[in-house]
Amino acid sequence: PDRVTTEVFIAMSKALNFINPDELSMQCILIALNRFLQEKHGSKMAFLDGNPPERLCLPIVEHIQSLGGEVRLNSRVQKIELNDDGTVKNFLLTNGNVIDGDAYVFATPVDILKLQLPENWKEMAYFKRLEKLVGVPVINIHIWFDRKLKNTYDHLLFSRSSLLSVYADMSLTCKEYYNPNQSMLELVFAPAEEWISCSDSEIIDATMKELAKLFPDEISADQSKAKIVKYHVVKTPRSVYKTIPNCEPCRPLQRSPVEGFYLAGDYTKQKYLASMEGAVLSGKLCAQAIVQDYVLLAA
Repeated sequence: PDRVTTEVFIAMSKALNFINPDELSMQCILIALNRFLQEKHGSKMAFLDGNPPERLCLPIVEHIQSLGGEVRLNSRVQKIELNDDGTVKNFLLTNGNVIDGDAYVFATPVDILKLQLPENWKEMAYFKRLEKLVGVPVINIHIWFDRKLKNTYDHLLFSRSSLLSVYADMSLTCKEYYNPNQSMLELVFAPAEEWISCSDSEIIDATMKELAKLFPDEISADQSKAKIVKYHVVKTPRSVYKTIPNCEPCRPLQRSPVEGFYLAGDYTKQKYLASMEGAVLSGKLCAQAIVQDYVLLAA
């Protein structure tokens, strides 16, 4: 029946891809349901116990450095320079430095890759298919309240709101934000295309109106109940790739047809769709491809 869209699919599609069901490819829903059914922990939710830079990124950096690797921040690629045969000569950085390597991995959102593609590569079928893959806008919101909300849980919550997607009370779900007296909601505001250019205060006002519907006994739009102590709005104009119909065949394998050039990112071919898990898995598949090509690369 039609109500399955407003009661189930709206929550699923916004959680999976930050867009409404009328835009989303149902292949995305079916793949996700298949994962939940086939894998023992396929529907398990989990939170980091602190902020991602310290609890996710820093251990990765330390691991790379412990093996003799180097991590450079604020080192933006200005241009992929090519040899005469069309392979990568080096990466030219905006600060003038040049990066030479035996293998090159571009681990970015698909929109950034398309901006950096050399003209010689754009007509290759492998890269041309990327035109259909476009990042979707999303807004993250953090709101600290002056009291503890009673109707929240130690879990990720799915909303059927027209503006809000998933949300969680971080004072319950995350060790770093634990607070027995005050709640801190982290919310995904989506679809965000019409809101990405709005001011933070406009977005917060709209969010509070939606929260008043979700928490009628505890939150009101005019803050006559729970009051905002502080808030933070994070806008991402291009996040995960937009999972629209017919985009699945456009997703590339991690090994490109250009010798020594590889891709990683959630938009590349892997089973976890547009997600952090998908990005991580793509990195593992990319590493496997490089290991398989070791003899060729060494030569």
